[in-house]
Amino acid sequence: MNIPERDIEILRLVGDAADELGLDAYAVGGYVRDCLLQRPSKDIDFVTVGSGIELARAVSKRLGRSSRLAVFKNFGTARVTCRDLELEFVGARKESYSHDSRKPIVEDGTLEDDISRRDFTVNALAMRVNSAGFGGIIDLYGGLVDMERRVLRTPLDPDVTFSDDPLRMMRAVRFATQLRFAINSVTYEGIKRNAARLEIISHERIADELNKIMRAPKPSIGWRLLLETGLLHFILPELEEMQKVDVVNGRAHKDNFDHTMKVLDKVAEKSDDIWLRWSALLHDIAKPRTKRWDPKAGWTFHNHCFVGAKMVPAIFRNLRLPLGEPMKFVQNMVELHMRPIVLSEEIVTDSAVRRLLFDAGNDIDSLMTLCEADITTGRPEKLRKCLANFAIVRQKLVELEERDRIRNFQPPITGNDIMHIFDIPPSKPIKELKEAIKDAILDGKIPNDRAAAYEFMLPIALSIGLTPVRELPPAETVPDPES
Repeated sequence: MNIPERDIEILRLVGDAADELGLDAYAVGGYVRDCLLQRPSKDIDFVTVGSGIELARAVSKRLGRSSRLAVFKNFGTARVTCRDLELEFVGARKESYSHDSRKPIVEDGTLEDDISRRDFTVNALAMRVNSAGFGGIIDLYGGLVDMERRVLRTPLDPDVTFSDDPLRMMRAVRFATQLRFAINSVTYEGIKRNAARLEIISHERIADELNKIMRAPKPSIGWRLLLETGLLHFILPELEEMQKVDVVNGRAHKDNFDHTMKVLDKVAEKSDDIWLRWSALLHDIAKPRTKRWDPKAGWTFHNHCFVGAKMVPAIFRNLRLPLGEPMKFVQNMVELHMRPIVLSEEIVTDSAVRRLLFDAGNDIDSLMTLCEADITTGRPEKLRKCLANFAIVRQKLVELEERDRIRNFQPPITGNDIMHIFDIPPSKPIKELKEAIKDAILDGKIPNDRAAAYEFMLPIALSIGLTPVRELPPAETVPDPES
């Protein structure tokens, strides 16, 4: 048992406090599992046969001012925070459930009652912390053997375990992804039988498990398991649709689900950004809706990036994912993800690269990471050519950004400038002139410069009936209300 040195002091302190109160106390669950797997952990759960709140108070008193105590009387639990450790305390209990809720009826119980209610055998291990027998492992359900075999198995009948608390099915997928454990065949079949029970779980709890899957080194493991077990149907049916492959005249399109999994894992290898990973998951989400057979071109998915971007807000709302900047970022990635790919397949013009820089803004590096991951061809020569072309696009991006300062730029002539020069109120011509200046800069006709933009604007203004009555004023220092 590989217990970190800093934890031994805490475990013995809890054990001494339990001895003083005459209680048996155990570290349980994920902490014990992670110690055996030599994985770091900042949370320790303790079970005592008696009052967990009473033990928590005694531990907090021993730790003194270095700790903070929080008591949750309604749940019979307490938390002690000490440095970067969180210690959770609860009395041993047994639970029973009604069919339409995952909220249990809780009663006092024995250590065996408490362990038996846990989700998997590898989480049903207990380690004694009392001075007598300190560090001894209690394994009532074969968790140590399952740990060696790297298998997830429920301590009780999986139909009972998953029907009582369907979130445990999501946890099975999450642990299989994080720990790279296999799901025992009996447990796996239990998930498939009970998949529909997931509907009683809140979207917030499901989203929390999905994000943990997304943060794993290889998140595709979890999404493939969600598909295979039937859970995905109740979480993200739009993604489930992507596995379907149609054939016309002997010609099939690629499996878009499988392609998405490859892209997701390639992005995960390059970036820990969870929202870029979500972008990878959803980048082709509209392909089932835009799929068409063309006798000449074969299978097409025209405008799937634009349709997909419009689908993102509804998906985020349904999954209870954040609707602010994260959603906008994912939307932007989905909408733009074909642009660098098209550039890499054609002659790379400065104008096209400027427009890509302007539209992507600060997200350009993330977009390029996504687009390079989107190349999943198994043909080495095609892969080499695509990556070489992407390198050219990246170099162009750097050169043009240094020269033209395009990223997140605003037209150097503002709406206030135009109103001042031509003595006009807010109106449609102002927007037209600003758009013309922006397009001229992006197309490389004029530099991103105030004086050049002014000279470019004058003949256009005269052509639509505007005559300047004032000179170009000094650059503004206040925001432009028309921008």
